[in-house]
Amino acid sequence: MSDITIFAARGIITMNSYRHDATHVAVREGRVLGVGDLDTVKGFGEYSLDDRFAGKVLMPGFVEGHCHAKEGGMWDYPYIGYLDRRDPDGGIWPGCGDLQSSIDRLISLEREMADPDKTLFAWGFDPIYFNNERMTTRHLDQVSTTRSVVIMHSNGHLLNVNSAVLGKAGITRDTNVHGVTKDGNGEPTGELAEAAAKYMAYRVTGDPFFGGVSTRDLERFGQAAVNAGTTTATDLFATLSDQSLAAYRSATSAPGYPVRLLPAMNTLDKPAEEGIALLRRVQADSSDKLYYKLCKVMTDGSIQGFSGRLKWPGYYNGAPNGVWNMAPEQLTELVRAYHKAGAHLHLHVNGDEASETMIDAIEAALTETPRRDHRHTLQHCQMADEAQFRRMAALGICSNLFANHIYYWGDQHRDITMGPDRAARMDACATAARHGVNFAIHSDAPVTPLGPLFTAWCAVNRLTSSGKVLGPRERISVDQALHAITLGAAYTLKMDHLVGSIEPGKFADFVVLDDDPRQLPPETLKDIGIWGTITGGEPHRAAGRKDIAV
Repeated sequence: MSDITIFAARGIITMNSYRHDATHVAVREGRVLGVGDLDTVKGFGEYSLDDRFAGKVLMPGFVEGHCHAKEGGMWDYPYIGYLDRRDPDGGIWPGCGDLQSSIDRLISLEREMADPDKTLFAWGFDPIYFNNERMTTRHLDQVSTTRSVVIMHSNGHLLNVNSAVLGKAGITRDTNVHGVTKDGNGEPTGELAEAAAKYMAYRVTGDPFFGGVSTRDLERFGQAAVNAGTTTATDLFATLSDQSLAAYRSATSAPGYPVRLLPAMNTLDKPAEEGIALLRRVQADSSDKLYYKLCKVMTDGSIQGFSGRLKWPGYYNGAPNGVWNMAPEQLTELVRAYHKAGAHLHLHVNGDEASETMIDAIEAALTETPRRDHRHTLQHCQMADEAQFRRMAALGICSNLFANHIYYWGDQHRDITMGPDRAARMDACATAARHGVNFAIHSDAPVTPLGPLFTAWCAVNRLTSSGKVLGPRERISVDQALHAITLGAAYTLKMDHLVGSIEPGKFADFVVLDDDPRQLPPETLKDIGIWGTITGGEPHRAAGRKDIAV
């Protein structure tokens, strides 16, 4: 039997510069031998022709440069978000249309729990959809006054807890930790913003959300990636504990695992010298499906959670400025140390003050330790202005823009957090392109659903959930958006020599589409059907697709 497989398709969008379109791609040992028509690729020797996708369109497998592998494990816990969500198995979890609906769902869930000592965890809550009515202990004590109740907001930056957790954590009116929200009488409300405050709760309840991953989490994440057409993805805030390292190794080494995974080490939970030593140690465990290359720096928080750090004039509704996860001078020193050690930094910046602080930090690090092609990347980078993009281009800084935010929170940013003027420049893909900044776009799953075609749709159309265009001058073309979810994202990860386009020598990683996104109206981009993926030449079918056998 031949060791060469030639996949035939209605069309192949290669995303490589010297051959844009093709109908056949030859694969051997999990890599691309050649791409073109059948006559072009059949000369490598005896081959088998796989024509099951002859009616489909192939593209390079999508590259998700900012998501979290816990997208697979979140569904072990109740979802109480505003909008309906689909889990990796294809099941629909209905949203909660108001605050009381969220509480009622939690009350029902608590009544079904047999073990009185087990914590009730839930996720997805977002008060900005409810006219910013905040959840407090008054609400969660309706669920239980004895059982610990912990609710993670959709943005991952805030928690709500009940009085039982406050008591166990020792959080009182005298607690002086930034991020512990207090009412007008000085009493804690149960809302905890950012790392220091959240840690006080997690210390007594555990952290099931971002405290590490299991093999099962990663298996379910693999299916979620297949459903979305994604073949390369990050876990962009990874706890590199022994348990998580074992899970990464176990899942990615299993035959047929469908994703190339890049965990990005959390740099905030240990001194820089320890983190650098850990990164160097785990890099020896890398493989074709597992890459330890990235480090994650958390700076500010979430704009819709009012913990993002903004430059003057601050929040449109007058809310206080947000929360630093570490003092700016400490963050600057952290960047300096990891940059000097040769690490590849991905830096969470939502507000424009956070972007400015990290651009300053990278410039200082480059002045002290010049490095060509560092590709440090500002993640989210939602409120960066034109001057900041000019500096990014000059310093070789990449940007990964959170385009999904335009749909999910664009209305709220226009009306509540940023105001109409600044909201129009949110996630400014066109500005990044105009100034020559290498950029990607992303979902931040599970904050929003993993789905690069939807992310591309957001960047192309810039429609909010109410159907209004937010910042029409920042719209980009379909071709630019497809580049951003393939080669653009691969570039920010220093993976563009391996993935992101279909060309000889790269991994044979493809997404199988029902239609060619370039030939459809831009407003339909998000609706293109995804049969599944091909990773290393091996097909994987999306949940619910039965039209073609594997």
